[in-house]
Amino acid sequence: MSTTANGNDSKKFKGDIRGPGVPSRVIHIRKLPNDITETEVISLGLPFGDVTNLLMLKAKNQAFLEMSSEEAAQNMVGYYSTVMPVIRHHPVYVQFSNHKELKTDNSPNQEVRSSLLPSRAQAALRALSTSHVDPAVAAPSAVLRVVVENLVYPVTLDALCQIFSKFGTVLRIIVFTKNSQFQALLQYADGASAQAAKLSLDGQNIYNGCCTLRISFSKLTSLNVKYNNEKSRDFTRPDLPTGDSQPTMEHPAMATAFTPGIISAAPYAGATHAFPPAFTIQPAGLTVPALPGALASLSLPGATRLGFPSMSAGHCVLLVSNLNPERVTPHCLFILFGVYGDVMRVKILFNKKENALVQMSDSTQAQLAMSHLNGQRLHGKPLRITLSKHTNVQLPREGHEDQGLTKDYSNSPLHRFKKPGSKNYSNIFPPSATLHLSNIPPSVVEDDLKMLFSSSGAMVKAFKFFQKDHKMALIQMGSVEEAIESLIEFHNHDLGENHHLRVSFSKSSI
Repeated sequence: MSTTANGNDSKKFKGDIRGPGVPSRVIHIRKLPNDITETEVISLGLPFGDVTNLLMLKAKNQAFLEMSSEEAAQNMVGYYSTVMPVIRHHPVYVQFSNHKELKTDNSPNQEVRSSLLPSRAQAALRALSTSHVDPAVAAPSAVLRVVVENLVYPVTLDALCQIFSKFGTVLRIIVFTKNSQFQALLQYADGASAQAAKLSLDGQNIYNGCCTLRISFSKLTSLNVKYNNEKSRDFTRPDLPTGDSQPTMEHPAMATAFTPGIISAAPYAGATHAFPPAFTIQPAGLTVPALPGALASLSLPGATRLGFPSMSAGHCVLLVSNLNPERVTPHCLFILFGVYGDVMRVKILFNKKENALVQMSDSTQAQLAMSHLNGQRLHGKPLRITLSKHTNVQLPREGHEDQGLTKDYSNSPLHRFKKPGSKNYSNIFPPSATLHLSNIPPSVVEDDLKMLFSSSGAMVKAFKFFQKDHKMALIQMGSVEEAIESLIEFHNHDLGENHHLRVSFSKSSI
């Protein structure tokens, strides 16, 4: 069955060729290669959520991809606005469509008439979108043993972190060679993430036809890491020494620069987190864009020629753009970015108040904040976050008034990650509609907290105290955006009795 639009459809689609506009579940993809397959287009969306429909306009080198939720679509467009997707060496353009959904019937007055997907595309959707994780079955361990077979190209610790952090927070990782095989031990914050990663990645190739992942659960329940270098890393202990680090592999920059979607044999089945992966390296000055499409065709000779610069370890300043200048303050950015690391300084640009610089305490925290917050909505506008060319945020010189647009938070008591090994490291989650509240005094009851969180005009959908510990609770807001704004407003709120409320994003729902 043909999925090429007829002439009437083509006229209707002209309105879509514009910059990113009003968010929609339907994504418009342009400048596709002539011989593009349905599977390659679907794979562009899969890292961000389930794909529910597809319309190919092969004659116009375009496609429409419908995501399962507007949030997934927003994250996809946000991510690809900073990392240009490439399929078969062709950069492709991703933006929101004017259309709210792809219809599949043939009524004449329809907004978008799409043919029903051909059977091969339906099969591709089913195969690529189905999650195989059974939440009822507990994972034997949060630690995975990873063996990389057919090691044609070097694989680094950073590359493995990028790939595996798609499924949850990676706490620790150790790479080593045993029996002439490159191996790794990798510890997640929880067993469910380890199970999802094993089921989705076991047997996949990192590059086309080589570097095959063989994954099993380790008998270890935790990893003990003494040094942070290219052989071992403990993301909960940035203070660890580097030790006597071994010489780096021959082409570490090549592997570290790839985004997780470069797995070529099949994409991340079950990777439905609506956020770009943690620890994704976003190199500056790329001449060849990275390939997020999971089935993007990367030929082996091409891989050896890709000259990616690696990101310097000290790169910890983020450029945040598309802010709402009427409402944004240094304090609000300090609280929000402080969920993912310790914010040292914030500067809202004097002549362009939609832009700000946020300086984190190290590059890992900067990557973490960027990967979780890019594309999220704040005060009605999706955040755009990239690495800044600046290495630190300058404070205004004495006598120069900057209207309170630059703030130094280096000695703030509100830093969440000052203590080495802080449990906050294992509670880092993407923004969600459900917030985790802690440090609640005994006198504060459910109605008090519901009233507090609705006082800003937000909707409180549900609330639940922890059964064993009434110092903690979950509160579900009307949307992720409302939850983000509530976290900014009520983190550190004084509840009396010398208790200041602690607010973070939860992975649970009520």
